[in-house]
Amino acid sequence: MNQLTETTPVDGIFLADIVDGLTKTQKTIPCKYLYDQRGSKLFDQICHLDEYYLTRSELQIMQRHGQAMAQQLGQRIMLVEYGSGSSVKSRMLLDALEEPVAYVPVDISKEHLLQTADRLRIAYPKTQILPVVADFTFPFVLLKSDIEPSHIALYFPGSTIGNFTMQQAGKLLQFMATMLGPKGGLLIGIDLQKDPAVIEAAYNDSEGVTADFNLNLLRRINSQLDCDFDLANFQHQAIYNSVEHRIEISLLSLRDQVARLGEHEISLHAGEEILSEYSHKYTVDGFTQIAAEFGFSLHSYWTDDRDYFGVLHLVLD
Repeated sequence: MNQLTETTPVDGIFLADIVDGLTKTQKTIPCKYLYDQRGSKLFDQICHLDEYYLTRSELQIMQRHGQAMAQQLGQRIMLVEYGSGSSVKSRMLLDALEEPVAYVPVDISKEHLLQTADRLRIAYPKTQILPVVADFTFPFVLLKSDIEPSHIALYFPGSTIGNFTMQQAGKLLQFMATMLGPKGGLLIGIDLQKDPAVIEAAYNDSEGVTADFNLNLLRRINSQLDCDFDLANFQHQAIYNSVEHRIEISLLSLRDQVARLGEHEISLHAGEEILSEYSHKYTVDGFTQIAAEFGFSLHSYWTDDRDYFGVLHLVLD
């Protein structure tokens, strides 16, 4: 029997978040809403684009060092992955781990998650697959595995931590520390600081897939919340902020316009931006210092050939 924990936001929360974000002076939409079923599929396409170095760099690290990571995470563990998507990189860990008791993919996109979980059950019949539909920025409940694991290990790949402000990232690290408990470890991916031109190209691909991914936010709001944004009046924008060391992704209004969202009117002037995502770029030392504030210390880390990306193994002090 398939098991599923679901704590995904209902439309009422979605509506409240969108109204709150779009009525602020700096309009914003939480980046978690990028990942409906269509958005998740578009992101999978982004990961294969020539300009998007992040996935290739991280995969290179996993292919070369996955065995060492698995040894450090330990035997008979429950592996919990935040923002699992298609679980491509986690398969490398599952292949390398010794007798993993359970794998818990956590994702906000229910349909995409369940499809992935079904494929994983076929590929890993000896490992219990326990998907959780949840917004992992809030505490969520894990299903109990049939076999008691030695401990829980968290996996947070893809540099997703970079999507959060420093305050938000700290809150998430605190949640993780609480979930881990004794003996637990966190394996986390971070995008490293590099030539801004390389970074900007990754978020402005020549095929326009990232633009479609970003604009899909408005398509989703129109569909689920009965809004009337005209997508032709917006343009994808991604610019690197060298002071904050982050890419800033937004939807740029091309004209003065008004959209209706239920009883609300959303007014935008030409050139106004709706912020949809940050992606912070770190140094290993800098991120280690952030994590130390929440009880983590650096155990090991690995980078790709160009030092574009890093995977850190952090343990609780």
